[in-house]
Formats: sequence, structure tokens, C-alpha cells
Amino acid sequence: MNKAFPSPNPAACAGPAPVSVSRRNFLRGVPVVTAAAAMAPAPAIAATGKQQWAMLIDVRKCIGCQACTVSCIQENAVPEGSFRTVVSTYSVKLTDSAQPAGTYVLPRLCNHCDNPPCIPVCPVSATYKREDGIVAVDGDRCVGCAYCVQACPYDARFINHETNKADKCTFCAHRVDAGLLPACVETCVGGARIFGDVNDAEGELARRLKEAQPQLKVLKPELETAPRVFYIGLDERFTGKVEGQGTLWKPRNLPHA
Repeated sequence: MNKAFPSPNPAACAGPAPVSVSRRNFLRGVPVVTAAAAMAPAPAIAATGKQQWAMLIDVRKCIGCQACTVSCIQENAVPEGSFRTVVSTYSVKLTDSAQPAGTYVLPRLCNHCDNPPCIPVCPVSATYKREDGIVAVDGDRCVGCAYCVQACPYDARFINHETNKADKCTFCAHRVDAGLLPACVETCVGGARIFGDVNDAEGELARRLKEAQPQLKVLKPELETAPRVFYIGLDERFTGKVEGQGTLWKPRNLPHA
């Protein structure tokens, strides 16, 4: 059992079923040195010895099923028309194939940057970085000015039209604090999302990143935000394609029977 995740208190985790031992193994970490291969500055956190959460997305395994999107909406009560995570699907013209066109999927969420541009622009300090690296929003402080939404280069924030507060992916911090995986990771059909502690160098995540180190990338590395979301199998032509206008699928509320 992962030492970083003691068995959760069932009373504190009512609702989600406890993760299996095999799934819990995904919570093992990734060495900080692999960040350099992602064309982004390595997180300067190794000396702290504290948990620092990150996510690896293997685009080669993503089938665009949107199980991550739906589970996130259900887990976090995301209002209709908004997303904390989504898999954008693009129609791509192929010039080196007999096929006239193809599709490309790009899973997207908050990158929980080490150098997040959303924090300094907040006039009331509602956006902050937790000690474990998760970028969060204090709803009691937030005034809904949307400065952070405009500052995010990954189109990962929105104003929740039900709360009038800034909203975004939190890595399901409430689940992580209880010893569980984020909902999107737990429900990923193809096992494309892997979550772990970058300061735990002995886990499954470290092995996978080491094997694929030359292919590791982050979105918009030139901005030097030092994202905590890493990609394997990401086509370089899509490293800057994060606005999501190409999304072909959108969830909607269905009338109750």
C-alpha cells in the first residue's frame, strides 16, 4: 500500500468506493528530473520532502470517450456548459496519408503550474497554491472578477454561473485528501491518466515517465509556467492548441423521466 496514502476513513469518504490496491499504485510518484524532458523548468521542490501532486496523460491511450469529463461533472457538481476537464476533439487534415482527414484528441484541465499566472492577478488573493502544489480557489474570498480566467493561458478556468465564483480543476483535492484518486483518473477507460506525487521516486508513475522520457511534453512550454500536467504522445503541432474550439462533444442535461 502506498505510504503517502493511508487508508481513508470510510465516514470521510462516503459515496465513492475505495480504490483497489492496483489502482492505488497509480498514486506513486515521478522523479523531478523528468520535468526537464517536458521542455519546462523542473519543479524546485525535491528538497522539501513534501507531497507534490502531478498528473501524466498518455494521449496514445485516450479514446476520447469523455468518461473523465462526465465523472468530473458528477463528482464536482460542475454546472451545465462548463468543464473542469474535457477531451477536445479536432478534425485534422492529413497531408501524409491516403486518408483525407483524421481526428485528434487532447485531454485538458488545469495544469496546476509551479509558476501560475492566475495567482498574482487576483485582487483579493482568492487563488492560491496549496503546500502540496494544488492550485485552488477560496470561494469565500472570490469576487468573480474573472481576472484569473483571463490570465490562464490554458483556458482551464471559468466563472461558475451558479456560484458566480471562479471555478477550475482542483485535482479533486477533497478526494486526494481522503486518500483517493481524482475522479477523472479513477474512471479513465484506457488508463490514460496517471496521478502521483513528484517527490515519490519509487512508484509506477516514475517508471512510466522514465520509459517515455524523450516523448514527454507540456502545453505551451514557452510561457515558462512549469505545468504539473505532463503528456506522452502529444503531437507537437498541438502543444499550443488549448482553447478547445474544436470540441465536437458537449454534455447536456437530459430531462428526467
